[in-house]
Amino acid sequence: MLGELLMIAIALLLIYLGIYRKMEPLLLVPIGFGAMLVNIPSSDMAVNGILALFVEYLIKTEIVPLLIFLGIGALIDFGPLIANPMTFLLGAAAQIGVFVAFMLATLLGFNLAEAASIGIIGGADGPTTIYITTALSPHLLAATAVAAYSYMSLVPLIQPPVIKALTSREERRMRMKPLREVSKNEKIAFSVVVTLVTGSLVPSALPLVGMLMAGNLFRESGVTDRLAKGASEELLNIMTIILGLSIGSTMQASSFLRLDTLFVLTLGVVAFASATAGGVLLAKLMNLFLREKINPMIGAAGVSAVPMSARVVQRLAAEEDPDNFVLMHAMGPNIAGVIGTAVVAGAFIQLLGM
Repeated sequence: MLGELLMIAIALLLIYLGIYRKMEPLLLVPIGFGAMLVNIPSSDMAVNGILALFVEYLIKTEIVPLLIFLGIGALIDFGPLIANPMTFLLGAAAQIGVFVAFMLATLLGFNLAEAASIGIIGGADGPTTIYITTALSPHLLAATAVAAYSYMSLVPLIQPPVIKALTSREERRMRMKPLREVSKNEKIAFSVVVTLVTGSLVPSALPLVGMLMAGNLFRESGVTDRLAKGASEELLNIMTIILGLSIGSTMQASSFLRLDTLFVLTLGVVAFASATAGGVLLAKLMNLFLREKINPMIGAAGVSAVPMSARVVQRLAAEEDPDNFVLMHAMGPNIAGVIGTAVVAGAFIQLLGM
């Protein structure tokens, strides 16, 4: 009884943060409400309700995260990444957070599959976290999903101290030349090439990356506007509702109030901070060899919380120089981080699960 009351308090906190603090409201509100529903004393929703059906047939089968990736793909403009392919490296560098958390999790006694599910939180990508946890460690789904989405909403609080600690005021003021315009044909070719390369090298990542690129092809083809609109609006909204309520429904007191959950939440913070640091430090290293220097803050956007990480970088740049616009430059590593995290998740599944 006490555990259920504590979980209801946590659920109400998530709802409060979503509504009144506007912290990832589209997810924290339904997650909080779902958690409240299943922790009401004498409630049978966790066993027989529609939420249990959502979890069993839409989450555990990985349908929802894949369809969310389809919708995300229909929203994303890959132009900034294509215009500056070098930012792929920054998106890759940010994945260091995944491996830092992975190694720490193993030291804390988690097995490799559990450590991979925890580590992927550092990619700041909720659907990917759910996808890999469902495949490798379904018993950790509630903890990893809540950690991923909660910390995504805290990106504006977690990243700035790390960025400022690793950069000087002069570096944060650095300006970059405007990106070149990317053609429609380049964007179409990008979706096809990335899908083919991923399928050849990391087949287990293909479901995620393939859905992402399919959605983007709908967006960029110019002849499937209805599909792009349906994927990015109606479908994405419906899947987000199902996802939030379903994840909330897995937060039963008996399975959530455990020491493992505290470890997962702690490692999530470490993962985010180290991912931010990895991107910034690689950008600083690259500047030692580049003729046209890059603002090292854009490396922090390799954390794939799109577009929050890029907006954080822009805000910090504007604080030092109100006329400095680096948002589109930051979107390059931000988008690369989405692809990078999906590939790392696929590699984990390929090595540890299937």
